[in-house]
Amino acid sequence: MIIRIRSTIFLFLSLFFISETFSQKNITISGYVADKEEGEHLIGANVTDLADQKYAVFTNNYGFYSLNLPKGYHKLKYSYLGYQPEEIVIDLAKDTVINIELISGILLQNVVIDAKKQESRNNITGSQVGTVKLDVGKIKSLPALMGEVDVLKSIQLLPGVKSSGDGNSGFYVRGGGSDQNLVLLDEAVVYNTGHMLGFFSVFNADAIKGTTLIKGGMPANYGQRLSSVVDIKMKEGSDKHFGVDGGIGLISSRLTVEGPIIKNKSSFIFSGRRTYVLDLAQPFLKGNKFEGTNYYFYDLNVKFNYKFSDKDRVFFSGYYGRDIFTLNFATRDFKVELPYGNSIAALRWNHVFNNRIFMNSSVIYNDYKYELGAGQEKFSFSNFSGVHDWNIKTDFEYYLNFSHKIKFGHNYTYHKLNPNILNINAEGYSLQNGGEPVFSHENSLYLMDDWNLNKSILLSVGLRGTLYSQMGNYTSKIDNKKYKPDELVKNYLTLDPRFNFRWTLDKNTSLKGSLTYTSQFLHQVSNSSGSFPSDIWVSSSEYVKPASGIQYSLGLFRNLFSDNYETSFELYYKDLKNQIEFREDYTGGIESDLENKFVFGIGRAYGLELFVKKNSGKLTGWIGYTFSKTERKFELINNNLWFKTTYDKPHDISVVLNYSITEKWSFNSVFVYGSGRRYTPVTDLYVLDGKVNLEYGTRNSATYSPYHRLDISVSYEPKTIRKWKSSWSFGVYNVYNRKNPTFISYDTDIGTESGKNSITASKITIFPIIPSITYNFKWHGK
Repeated sequence: MIIRIRSTIFLFLSLFFISETFSQKNITISGYVADKEEGEHLIGANVTDLADQKYAVFTNNYGFYSLNLPKGYHKLKYSYLGYQPEEIVIDLAKDTVINIELISGILLQNVVIDAKKQESRNNITGSQVGTVKLDVGKIKSLPALMGEVDVLKSIQLLPGVKSSGDGNSGFYVRGGGSDQNLVLLDEAVVYNTGHMLGFFSVFNADAIKGTTLIKGGMPANYGQRLSSVVDIKMKEGSDKHFGVDGGIGLISSRLTVEGPIIKNKSSFIFSGRRTYVLDLAQPFLKGNKFEGTNYYFYDLNVKFNYKFSDKDRVFFSGYYGRDIFTLNFATRDFKVELPYGNSIAALRWNHVFNNRIFMNSSVIYNDYKYELGAGQEKFSFSNFSGVHDWNIKTDFEYYLNFSHKIKFGHNYTYHKLNPNILNINAEGYSLQNGGEPVFSHENSLYLMDDWNLNKSILLSVGLRGTLYSQMGNYTSKIDNKKYKPDELVKNYLTLDPRFNFRWTLDKNTSLKGSLTYTSQFLHQVSNSSGSFPSDIWVSSSEYVKPASGIQYSLGLFRNLFSDNYETSFELYYKDLKNQIEFREDYTGGIESDLENKFVFGIGRAYGLELFVKKNSGKLTGWIGYTFSKTERKFELINNNLWFKTTYDKPHDISVVLNYSITEKWSFNSVFVYGSGRRYTPVTDLYVLDGKVNLEYGTRNSATYSPYHRLDISVSYEPKTIRKWKSSWSFGVYNVYNRKNPTFISYDTDIGTESGKNSITASKITIFPIIPSITYNFKWHGK
């Protein structure tokens, strides 16, 4: 470890002093790239010197760029997918600021093709292995369950990403657990990503600007999780004109309003969504024993921004979402309520110190709550758990010269975790059981450098250090000492080096690789095979050690037929330590000290991923294939032998196709095939003291039948009438009505006369063939 750290620090210092010498001879051009019609800043726009394309840079998450060039004349090209490129000629004699607004190229077919080819070049020139950027427009075109466009379901169509199954928003990336994915919404951690117990995700696509998935080669500016990053950015809202977007579907409707507060200076966006299926059923429940029963979800996204000057901008982002489930037995005066959801607020300040130094500073509030309550007459009980965070972070980007882009920053998070807390109230009786809230502090520093060694080789080297401090409430398992909330229990210090490289073999081929160390201090523990809102987050402690992982990745990337096709072949191997599971004898319930029910072990995963994508023409889409193995080993589980995880599915295939029939009609389809999920089978039963007991086989030794499904949709866009654009989407989910098993139910038969006992397993499915229809509309006053 010490040798690793010293080598990384020495390399950073060497690069800095050498590169600073060369940077004195050049001029810096910087600025922002934005959409001309909406004012939205464009993330990942390309700025290239056409005379010497080694001078190139991408805009950051706020549309800012900085490019270091020699003095003299230069022809610069600004380009972005779906936009008309712009070229300028400039005589650089001193540092210069140039802000560029690109025009949407949707109506210019030749420009669209050119832009798509430019985007396709990123497959070759990008530095990070295992990184995919998803276009929101493409996500919206995919067939969706009940017409609900879902960002997370779209991610699960990519190689290396496994679904938890029907009716679950959880996903697994390259053998990591569902809690090992860092999901961010405008830099805020999202602890629960699912609505309706996981059937839909919490992300309203109308409010989303872009989504980036990092499944290998995680840069040092990201931490807190082992396996992947899903970085979702919200729209800023147009600062040019007002606009309204929305849609009406079978189960929900949505509405988005955006516009300028001060034209070209400040803007807002407000987006809301709500389901109403059971609302429509209420008249039919009157007089029924279930009168008053309902289930709906809603979410609200809001964002404001204000431009003080070219150097200072402020953003405020907010999200509030809730699931409200009410089960009412009117005839028995019995009622169950299940509300849960996320609350997020983020205030960010962008400051440009000079042409080469950009800063973003953020204050973020995050709260996730899960509640379950029930009552009858004078009896009631409630169950509560959740996570509460305050986060302060500052990130700097230093564009040292054309060869080096340095990032460094600090991230502090205050965690308050509420474990399962049970309250019971009856006439003259009250009881509270479960754990107390626990507290912790997480401080991180990082430093990284993207180094263009020459025209062919790009290196990205980083180091992330974290000090995690466990506080009370806590009772030590070593000396039985009781710690108060403000008392320090245990410190953990981790140092995670990161290394990525890209070697361009020729203009159409590159080799990329990465070595990534990661650490995780918060863990979600589940007693089921999926991810559910009731799953508990627990802190690293004196007893629960931080999880750690190391991933090796190597990939070959090649573009074919003038960049119309992207292909990639990636290999990975991952080692995981301090993995956490419940003991085999844990059956659920409320525990005053849940740590006593944990066991700890190690894990490993490896696999290969194939990806082919067609970017242009009437027919576009992709084919992805994954072969993988995922295993765990715990001393107190399965006799300390390696066993497969529930999400160890060796083969996974996805085929996504989009066909433009005419200017008004388009056809879209998704086909998925995967090996069956693993489970632990029941092998026998016996009766003891009148109670039926089940005996289980080897852990996860059985598999469901393979999962496969075909979804299709047809979209129709009528003629625009007075700035009013609309479209109809007709979809069918699970076209051939495949009965994919979701879980297994066991029926027991106790042979009181024959003396023989039997058990029958039945595979339960959730989704049959489901049609959908959605009307989408858009009005922009431009």
